[in-house]
Amino acid sequence: MTSLLWPLANHLWQSTLFAGAAGLLTLALRTNRARVRHWVWLTASCKFLIPLAVLIALGGQIQWRPAAGTARSNVAMAMDRVSRPFTAPAVSHDWPAAAPVPAASLLPEILFGIWACGFLGIAGSWWIRWRRLRAAVWAGEPLHLDIPIPARSSPTALEPGIFGVFRPLLVLPEGIFERLPPEQLEAVIAHEMSHVRRRDNLTAAVHMLVETVFWFHPLVWFIGRRMVSEREHACDEEVLRLGNAPKVYAEGILNVCKLYVESPLACASGVTGADLKNRIAAIMTNRTGRRLNFARKLALAAAGAAALAAPLVLGMMNAPAIRAQAAAAGERPSFEVASVKPAAGGPGISIGIDRSGEFHTRNTPLLTLIAYAYGVQSFQVYGAPAWVRSEAYDIVAKREVNKPEGPPQKESIESMSAGMKLRVQMLLEERCRLRMHHETKELPVVALVAAKGGPKLQPSNCVTVDPQNPPQLKPGEPRPAFCGNLGQHKSETGFTLTGTGITMGDFVHWLAAQTGRTIIDRTGYTANFNFTMEWTPDTVSGIPGLEAGADAAAPSSDPGGPSLASALQQLGLRMESTKGPVDVLVIDRVEKPSGN
Repeated sequence: MTSLLWPLANHLWQSTLFAGAAGLLTLALRTNRARVRHWVWLTASCKFLIPLAVLIALGGQIQWRPAAGTARSNVAMAMDRVSRPFTAPAVSHDWPAAAPVPAASLLPEILFGIWACGFLGIAGSWWIRWRRLRAAVWAGEPLHLDIPIPARSSPTALEPGIFGVFRPLLVLPEGIFERLPPEQLEAVIAHEMSHVRRRDNLTAAVHMLVETVFWFHPLVWFIGRRMVSEREHACDEEVLRLGNAPKVYAEGILNVCKLYVESPLACASGVTGADLKNRIAAIMTNRTGRRLNFARKLALAAAGAAALAAPLVLGMMNAPAIRAQAAAAGERPSFEVASVKPAAGGPGISIGIDRSGEFHTRNTPLLTLIAYAYGVQSFQVYGAPAWVRSEAYDIVAKREVNKPEGPPQKESIESMSAGMKLRVQMLLEERCRLRMHHETKELPVVALVAAKGGPKLQPSNCVTVDPQNPPQLKPGEPRPAFCGNLGQHKSETGFTLTGTGITMGDFVHWLAAQTGRTIIDRTGYTANFNFTMEWTPDTVSGIPGLEAGADAAAPSSDPGGPSLASALQQLGLRMESTKGPVDVLVIDRVEKPSGN
């Protein structure tokens, strides 16, 4: 339930902004007809029922970028931050996967209980009032009037009103024909028929639903009062335009107020209430709003189009660039077959590609797989539920192989790895219904720089291996040192990390996983290198920004061993703390993997 709080907070924020904009728009239209302002407030009310996340997700499906990796503009990032200021806290990744997960806060459950009590209380109140009003209506006798809807008399003291949403019925209190002069009664009935033509009971019922669901939001109740006020003003204007005398109509409303009780339901439109003093003043001066001129009609149309287009554009700007790249290529790469099963257990986590191009994972949490597929660290993934971190899976997937005519083409390691990540993304979207978007956050980052004297790294003469054309070793021939091997094993004092033919980018990626920070490479070292490093994961002293409250990503060990900072010093490297913009992934939706 915790994962629902952040989208809900963003939805309430967006709806509040939308209602504020609607309020400003009604001020600009204060000299125009009341029915226009009523529709503006109704739109603000309906916004509470329509999350912008739906339109943003729809925009995210629109493929428009010319190439992957296109950076979002400052305008796009500003729009994203304003529209979604609330995000879930980052989900950090601890090794091993079986590490205990902190107990979830009870706050979401408490808030849900409070909301449910309010929802049931208000819904019950509406239901009781409706039942009483329905009984009062059907206790009367049918009336035969020259109007296009049925009419009934009521033995209660309810004011004249329209009952029913889809089958409207005019309800008149008994004795009203004797108490009101014919011309006043005619004006009052004209008011009620205006409610029927405008379908005011339907729009009021929609807002009653909004009030019931979002009862805790004060702006919802303010919108309701404004809708009732503008609704009655709109009917008054129509009655006057039909030729009824202002004095007669005003006297009819005042007599109804003296003799009868206002309807207990907003969706049973009556004739009284809603700022009666101002209404009578407007009626007596025969004050009706002006029609919208062309410029204002155009401005309203532009505002409506912008309200609809803005979330779509935001979704397009947040769409992962890799989708655009796949669309530009004409297809999205996928696995031909894939087996996804709960992990069988055992120590360690592995993600790899064998020589045949088969992708496989062992004991791998879904969070780790997401980070791998999208080229980020686990701490850059926000809004994921707890099971994404705690439940591990074993995956075996065979990629779809195209066999064009002619000699087979060799595939480089880089292109094979990039293509595999695209396939894993497709697998996550299909099996886990993964939906997400990018955001930019100002987070602590660490710069890896050369220590005094420069890096003390061993240049490597490693051999690059093409998985599609592996080297054929003769019997007894020594195995060459292949590039890109990075392994870690437990030692007596902590852990031993060994690298053969790795790049500084590989090393930085490993460091980021250990420190929970984005690491920026500023060493200037570009060659492949070998190294061996002894370190203790629990000792982070000397690492900028990690001395207090650090959450190491590796399992615990003897704290008497060398710290990560001292181990880096042995390699002629050190880290400096700073802050900078970091691209993060925010999970909008994820489900447990479906069966094979």
